[in-house]
Amino acid sequence: MVAAAVVLASAAPAHAASKDETIAGWFPIPKEIADWRAALDARGFTFGITYVGDTIGNVTGGTRRAAVHQGRFDFEGDLDLDKAFGWAGARAHASVIAIYGHGLTHTSILNLAPISEIEGQPETRLFEAYLEQGFWNGKLFVRAGQQAADAEFFDSETDDLFVNGTFGWPVNKASNMPGGGPAMPVGVLGVRAKAAPTDDITVFAAIFNGNPAAPGPGDPQVHDKHGLAFRINDAPLLIGQVRYDYTLTAGGGALPGNITPGAWYHTGDFDDQRFTAAGLSLADPAGNGIARKLHGDFGLFGVIAQTLYRPASVTEKGFSASVPGVTAFARAAYSPPDRSPIDFYADAGIGFVGFVPGRPIDRFGVAVAYIHVSPDARRLDLDTQAFTGLPTPVRSVETVVEVIYEAHVKPGWLLAPYFQYVYRPSGGISNPEDPTGLSRIGDAAIFGLTTTVKY
Repeated sequence: MVAAAVVLASAAPAHAASKDETIAGWFPIPKEIADWRAALDARGFTFGITYVGDTIGNVTGGTRRAAVHQGRFDFEGDLDLDKAFGWAGARAHASVIAIYGHGLTHTSILNLAPISEIEGQPETRLFEAYLEQGFWNGKLFVRAGQQAADAEFFDSETDDLFVNGTFGWPVNKASNMPGGGPAMPVGVLGVRAKAAPTDDITVFAAIFNGNPAAPGPGDPQVHDKHGLAFRINDAPLLIGQVRYDYTLTAGGGALPGNITPGAWYHTGDFDDQRFTAAGLSLADPAGNGIARKLHGDFGLFGVIAQTLYRPASVTEKGFSASVPGVTAFARAAYSPPDRSPIDFYADAGIGFVGFVPGRPIDRFGVAVAYIHVSPDARRLDLDTQAFTGLPTPVRSVETVVEVIYEAHVKPGWLLAPYFQYVYRPSGGISNPEDPTGLSRIGDAAIFGLTTTVKY
């Protein structure tokens, strides 16, 4: 931890971060570095580093009990092109991530929802590199270049409290889109527009290259190890959503919230979850075992975020999951079952801020995710039983529960112990450690501790 803090102290701070958000308020920063930072900022350039370390272990379930440590450094830089060159309303952004260690999901649990959002191939890679131009006094922003969709689409502020990856970029998108879709830790080339026609309505629309890396089996991060593929020749992914902000009144107080419906459509070809081109089951030994191709896939989704309680002393406008009070979120999504491994997804959670005496900005929360395996994939499992005559497991639903407490130790230094429980990993697949293939992977109980340092 001390080593990480020393590394971070040698970098300039994150863009427009306040004293309460970075270690600058308590870690001794040499005057020369502070002066260098101020000089860069005056010219429009800001950058910073975030370190996230995760120590996790499953005490029951999975394929085996294990403990791992992994970490990620995020290096971000922004250039205000107006300050630098007089290019009004424009900025350039770039970020590089460096991941070390191996996660628990693919080594010991084999579930669908990544236990930690920082899991990835140990590698240093370019994540984002784009230009963004504002128009009409900030009513419209257009962003072009390598970027990700997980920070804006199908997202709510309260879900950012949780560690499991599905509460960021949800499993249904990661499983149904080629290469996992445009999400951390892999960015893709694309164009995103964000417009605010009124104070209460924000419209998001984007077109992305449809595969983060070259098509083929295996992890897409291996196909594009350093984030420099810059692919533009894959079938495109279209995604859009509309966020409506509102305020409820209860007990004389204002309770902000928002609702966001949206949809995505991928123009590529997708594998049928049960049949070959000849109409035979993929499990039928008389067939060739090659799935027939179906053109296009889509998803419908919706998000609602609501403030449930705010103290009378809090006057901040708009929805925020970081001010004292109670906030909640719920999300749901659907995709067609014949070409989507996950046809239905839903999650929900609640977060509390300022309820621990003497800890006014600590947060804690509870969330649950429901991941429904496509009926066509389930029927394929039943076909496998019929053709083999063996009572092998049939997939159904994976459910994840997370409980977390986020302690603000110092400005910019967070410690977050958490507990997760995974019911029926991957919906109940066979345990690879069982030579008979007749037992499923056991439900997993996981304890973890996340350390975050921002500068």
